[in-house]
Amino acid sequence: MKSPFEHLDKVLEHSIRLQIISVLVVNDTYDFNSLKEIVGISDGALASHIKALEKEKYITVLKSFVGKKPNTKYKVTERGRTIFKKHLDGLEQLIKQQRLK
Repeated sequence: MKSPFEHLDKVLEHSIRLQIISVLVVNDTYDFNSLKEIVGISDGALASHIKALEKEKYITVLKSFVGKKPNTKYKVTERGRTIFKKHLDGLEQLIKQQRLK
């Protein structure tokens, strides 16, 4: 039997990245300031985690302008959605495995 830890994703092991993906999975898009507020971290910290998720192609960045003001939104990719589900399944298996002991 495979270990449930094999299903956990290294990128999503960080709680901030897991929170970001969780928000994006249940919302079509989310803008930078709203994400920053819901996660409760600084601009720089959020940008760093966004960059890590974007590098792995878990999210896409959508840049536009509202009037003359830049607006950056994020959207989960199919890859990100799949990895997130596998990660959650791995956590669920781990929990179930502990209950049986």
